[in-house]
This record gives sequence, C-alpha cells and structure tokens, in this order.
Amino acid sequence: MPAFHPAFDALPSEIPIFPLGGALLLPGGRLPLNIFEPRYLAMTEDALAAGRFLGMVQPDPGLPRTELGSQTYRIGCLGRISSFAETEDGRYLISLTGVIRYRILEEVELRRGYRRARVEYGDYGPDLVQEGPPPSIDRAGLLGALRPYFRARGIEANWEAVENTGDAMLVTTLSMLCPFEVREKQALLEAASVEDRAAMLVALMQMDSHGMAPEGRPS
Repeated sequence: MPAFHPAFDALPSEIPIFPLGGALLLPGGRLPLNIFEPRYLAMTEDALAAGRFLGMVQPDPGLPRTELGSQTYRIGCLGRISSFAETEDGRYLISLTGVIRYRILEEVELRRGYRRARVEYGDYGPDLVQEGPPPSIDRAGLLGALRPYFRARGIEANWEAVENTGDAMLVTTLSMLCPFEVREKQALLEAASVEDRAAMLVALMQMDSHGMAPEGRPS
C-alpha cells in the first residue's frame, strides 16, 4: 500500500480543476506537468497548502466555449501532487499521482483565476482499493496489439520494462501515454473496470494501426 492512502469519506468535496485536453490521469498513474501560466501557478501553490489535491479533466470538444473557457467532460480524476520542483525561470515541475475518479456536479467561483468545482466520487470507491485479486487481462492480446501500434506510430519501447510491468499498471500506463484522441482518452477514463479498459485499449490500438501505413502516416 502506498504511503498516502486517503479514506473515501476524507476526500475533498470542492477541488481546483485543470482542464487539459489529451492529458489523461488514471488512479494509480503518474502524470508529469510543466506549470507556467499564472493562474495554474496559483492553483499549484494553493493545492500544496491544502492537501495537495487537484483534479485533471479534459475539455469536451463537442461543446461550445463559455466565458470560463472550454466546457469540460463531467468525469475527471483527482490527483495528488507527489513531487514538486521550482525552476529558475519560475515554473513548477510537478507529478500528479491519480487517486480516484470524480463527477463534476457544478463549477463554483474562480479562485485566483483558476477554475474550481464541487464534485462527487459516487461509485468510484473501488479506485481506492489497493489490494485484492489481480485483474483478468488478456496480456498476450494486449502485447499483440501493442507491437504493431508502436511500429505504426514510430514509437520506441523498452520491451523488457513492458514485460516486467504488472497487468493493471501496464493498462494504466499505456492508456495515459498512447497518443489517442481526446474522446478516446475519455472513454478509457470512464471504463468501468481495468478489464474493460484493457479491452478498449486493444480495440483502439488495432483500429489505429490498421488505419496507418507502416511508416506511421495515414494510409
């Protein structure tokens, strides 16, 4: 079990949200971020002073912009700042560790220029479970889809590290790192289980690699 393991009833009901398309955070995953906009520098400072929590969420490309900016999907992932460094030019380099998914109920007033929301964690309590039986994943099928996908995309991989990564973490890492479209990333986030996410991941990689020429350009 990790050193930090929050209880479900101790999770914050209001959180800062960071809308960022294509940046997927999943429970247990780690997301590095380069923070430089003044409002997000303020958000990071406030998060560090109050539990280190902030919520990643993707803008919904199917919705029009509002005075607050892009409208977001309703489902995001709460992260906790697990590492932090400040650069000489005033940026913050942070890593977020995914804690649990959440649903946005409503946005509340801005604070120091950044957006905030009232959220609920609903049925996502299992995201906090650290122990239990391992997920039942078709690992051979996953790796069989991964190799041609990486070839089509021109992505180099450390296959020894891939082979040594556990099933659940492999699914989490690939879902976060593979360059899928925003809607596809959102579907992976909202998958009901690791098994469902793994099956969706295989399907996305197969469709993508079949639609691309060997050198990685659309066929």
